[in-house]
Amino acid sequence: MRKIASTSITLLALLTGGCMIGPDYYRPAVDTPQAWRLTDEGAKDLANTPWWEQFDDPVLNELVATALRENKDLLIAIARIDEYAGRYGITRSALFPQIGAGYDAAKQKNTLPGTSVQDVYNTYDAFLGASWEIDLWGKIRRQSEAARAQLVASEQGRQGVILSLVANVASAYINLRDLDRQLEIAVSTAKAREGSYKLFQDRYAGGVISLLELSQNKSQYEEALATIPSLEKSIVQQENALSVLLGRNPGPIARGKTIDELMPPATPEGLPSSLLERRPDILEAEQLLISANAQIGAAKAAYYPTISLTGLLGSASSNLSDLFSGPAKVWQYGAAINLPIFTGGLLAGQVQVAEAQQQQALLSYQKAIQNAFREVNDALIDQDRTRAQLATQRLQVEALQQYSDTARLRYDNGYTSYIEVLDAERSLFNAQLQYTQTQQTRLQAAINLYKAMGGGWVAEAEKLSLPAEKKAAGSGPS
Repeated sequence: MRKIASTSITLLALLTGGCMIGPDYYRPAVDTPQAWRLTDEGAKDLANTPWWEQFDDPVLNELVATALRENKDLLIAIARIDEYAGRYGITRSALFPQIGAGYDAAKQKNTLPGTSVQDVYNTYDAFLGASWEIDLWGKIRRQSEAARAQLVASEQGRQGVILSLVANVASAYINLRDLDRQLEIAVSTAKAREGSYKLFQDRYAGGVISLLELSQNKSQYEEALATIPSLEKSIVQQENALSVLLGRNPGPIARGKTIDELMPPATPEGLPSSLLERRPDILEAEQLLISANAQIGAAKAAYYPTISLTGLLGSASSNLSDLFSGPAKVWQYGAAINLPIFTGGLLAGQVQVAEAQQQQALLSYQKAIQNAFREVNDALIDQDRTRAQLATQRLQVEALQQYSDTARLRYDNGYTSYIEVLDAERSLFNAQLQYTQTQQTRLQAAINLYKAMGGGWVAEAEKLSLPAEKKAAGSGPS
């Protein structure tokens, strides 16, 4: 008796557990650099903090918070997670028996052949049916593994949207403040040149200067005026782009600190190997690789027999009142085994497709890692060299300011022609614009570095995207 029980338990374990066809997933070996090509001695452990708050601009903080609540791309990514959660539930449901109930009622009339005798009767059926495909070879479990990986990948995709969104909002705001400063320089220069031009008009009317000098002065004035409409256009377009990131219709954007007051966040520290666990795009690519790897097993399992169990229990009667009494009981059970013999290359093709997709996913994973290393190295060198460029340009602006003042003084005292003043003021104007643009580039490099390195700050940003009730629930005991 014990032997029979033991055999039954073993058979049941075999039927329900079975084996898993196909390769199990192991993370591929990655050629990781030991260090970055350029290191920053002042780097700090800030990868898990909301780096945008280091700008110390409440307006920027509010813009980031608004985008995390209202941005449409992020809302789409959240809805995509729900979609893949449903897909995972659909796939996994095949592991369990499918049970259903039904009820039929019919009225039928038969006429006996060669007679006018008619037989009219009713039939009533009520039944409970079940079916179950035993996952002996692991096909359904591999499909569930693939679906679960896709679900996790969609979650990492949402994390990636958050990472890009915060960086894009900060970048757009910094660029907006850069354009604002350039417009201030252009307007201030135009006003100064306008006063100079009016003075030259009076001098020309009095015969003090020539038409050539008046024309030269006018060209300077018009040069500054021509810069203003282009900058105004760029400002409005930047406001519109930032509005869309905020999930709003195009409109004006609030301002906080000037670009001169904004200081770049401190450089975050981290080793190249840490990117494998910190970058959402790398984690997403790995989950897609896991999914593709599992699909190989599902495709290979199709070569093996499928075993299905079916059962039915119910009642049938010609009278509704007798449906659940008397000899009305009916039952049925059975098993079906299907084995492919000749498919004309169908199964081989499916395996080939799965293996090719796994190779594509593997290469995409490796490419994502290499691209992450490149982006961090680019951001580090960009930040370092732009810092040096900005320091040099600051000295250049100071020197050109002195040159412009001296040239104007020499011209007013008759020691030089207006050509020298024209050259000095034009050079100063262009240098001031370039210095402001480099300020934007330096701040942008810091943003790019945090974006490239990833980190726990994405989770901090995620908290801002949660509704108030979810935040409260998350802060309570688990």
